[in-house]
Amino acid sequence: MIYLDYCSTTPMSREAIETYAKVASTYFGNEQSLHDDGAIAKQIVEQARDVVSNAINGRREGIFFTGGGSDSNYHALLSLALAHEHKGKHIITSPVEHPSVTNTLKVLEERGFTISIAPVNRYGEVSIEELAKLIRPDTSLVTICHASSEIGTIQPLEEIGQLLANKNILFHSDCVQTFGKIALDVERFRLSAISISAHKIYGPKGVGACYIDPKVSWRSIVPQTTHQRGFKQGTLNSPGIAAFAVAVSEILEFRDKEEQRFRQLQQHFLKQMDAENISLLGHPTKRLPNHLSLRIDKMEGQEVMLECNRHDLAISTGSACMIGQADPPQSLLAMYPKQSVCF
Repeated sequence: MIYLDYCSTTPMSREAIETYAKVASTYFGNEQSLHDDGAIAKQIVEQARDVVSNAINGRREGIFFTGGGSDSNYHALLSLALAHEHKGKHIITSPVEHPSVTNTLKVLEERGFTISIAPVNRYGEVSIEELAKLIRPDTSLVTICHASSEIGTIQPLEEIGQLLANKNILFHSDCVQTFGKIALDVERFRLSAISISAHKIYGPKGVGACYIDPKVSWRSIVPQTTHQRGFKQGTLNSPGIAAFAVAVSEILEFRDKEEQRFRQLQQHFLKQMDAENISLLGHPTKRLPNHLSLRIDKMEGQEVMLECNRHDLAISTGSACMIGQADPPQSLLAMYPKQSVCF
């Protein structure tokens, strides 16, 4: 089987596996315990916090470990929105977000928040001008992903961040697909918070991180929680966190070289793809280097996926797109509002 589904998940690296096993078997103490084993576990977690914060040019006290990217999105959005609802209960997002973002925003809608959706162009890119038009006096938070796994287009976070910083509006981004693949700088992008995951970069599943700028206030969504200063309840997964840090160090060491190699492979593939019924979805150049999203006319996505699987190729389809069973993803509907698209 040729595995081509790395935007979905990756195998753990050998170093990450070895680190996980060593910490789980030798340094297994609860990092909140006051004895020596607890102190060692705490040191391991704090060292990992340093590694992750340095990778995004953030501050270590802003790193909170979670159960993954979706968990990070949930905690980040709720803790920020609820802490700043006195400023306003209007949130802006995009139609190309991960379901963990859109589902969390539905929870906030039930709490009285109003959600506006910034339109995207035919490449799935958010328009700065259109986003600016949606800003209201009661806008307190904007959440725009760095890149979507469905289309791969990289959003202009730096420009969006500048716009929002000038208006004192919080800015969160789901960076699960871009972390470790392209440069990510929370200071340069003026980000208030981001979400990242370990299993997209050869780390373990069930581990992620949320970064919240220490200058930004947040509210614990579970009262009386003591773990991680009240951000998230539950004993920290110190073996997984240690393996996450190893995966971060590894992927950053080779990131620039790998980005260049992936872009060359990407362009080579597109040059070979000379078929009238196959087209690229998303931006042709401003896209993830390790990602291709293809539209195949007159073929259902599930049919393509199953045929590839029969030929030992592992790929993902954004939607089965079967009549009566599934609708196209909202990202494609936003990009092609007048068309029925399967991919």
